[in-house]
Amino acid sequence: MKEFFFQYGLFLAKTLTFVAAAVFVIGAAAAASKKTREPGGLVVHSLNDRYRSMIDTLRKSVLPKKALKAFSKSRKQEDKARGKSEEPRRRIYVIDFKGDIKATAVANLRHEISAVLALATPEDEVLLRLENYGGMVHEHGLAAAQLVRVREQGIPLTVSVDRAAASGGYLMACVADRIVAAPFAIIGSIGVLAQIPNFYRLLDGHGVKVEQLKAGRYKRTVTMFGENSDADRDKLREELEDVHHLFRELIAQYRAEVDLDAVATGEHWYGSRAVQLGLIDEVATSDDLLVARLQDADLYRVQWKGRKSLGEKVAAAVEGSAAAGLRSAARAYQESRFGGG
Repeated sequence: MKEFFFQYGLFLAKTLTFVAAAVFVIGAAAAASKKTREPGGLVVHSLNDRYRSMIDTLRKSVLPKKALKAFSKSRKQEDKARGKSEEPRRRIYVIDFKGDIKATAVANLRHEISAVLALATPEDEVLLRLENYGGMVHEHGLAAAQLVRVREQGIPLTVSVDRAAASGGYLMACVADRIVAAPFAIIGSIGVLAQIPNFYRLLDGHGVKVEQLKAGRYKRTVTMFGENSDADRDKLREELEDVHHLFRELIAQYRAEVDLDAVATGEHWYGSRAVQLGLIDEVATSDDLLVARLQDADLYRVQWKGRKSLGEKVAAAVEGSAAAGLRSAARAYQESRFGGG
């Protein structure tokens, strides 16, 4: 054990040295750049144009010249007629949300939603392409609250799930007017989990005692280093049950037809099963939804991209290198709960 602590101390010393050097480099780079932080920016792409370009490329490759010429003439007539039409076309705003444990994408989501709400009308629609395995409750709760803003303004909200909307992901999805999921997309996991390692016996066995002082009876309950009592565990379990109850209430508010006793068990289902339980409304992919709307609506992908100064980019790179292993392990553990073998 002495050897372990020696090696650990050596590793810690090396890590601190590396961090100190990195901080110095970051400071020097930030000072040399003389760049201030630039504001973020909204990027909008026409998905109609993107699909049209793809299809035209294929059409040019497979159609004979005569057929291609006839189509080109027909296309010009359609475009001309559309240009003269005073009838406004429905707009569909497509937003992507790829979740992680801390739901970091919510920082961009709030800007994207705010921009859309400034222009959208009840005749339009917001389509959120969601991939989220869940994570921290308050972060995913904020993400769900951003989607509630769309509902409250009377704009139809569709959530499309191609891979997963589990736990905090379903907390977001359930707010939608309509949920569509791929046949094998992971849906559900309506439950709350807390998992905390405890090193008390290990430390106590080597004469190490951790003192914990607190003001407020429940300021800290279950701890990693001290001895946990049954009262501590009961309090944490009570808090988890309360969060679970709030989760159930949100689902009941927006999907009243769902039998919560049957689905709020922490289990997950694939899309083709989830539709039978009322957790989703339709089995389809996001591509199915978009292609079906190409002819009668204008599709726009809305994405907020933040711009960073040189110092921030260097800091992000250092942080990313240090935390990449931890994030990968956490994500692998989270996703392993839903593995099919």
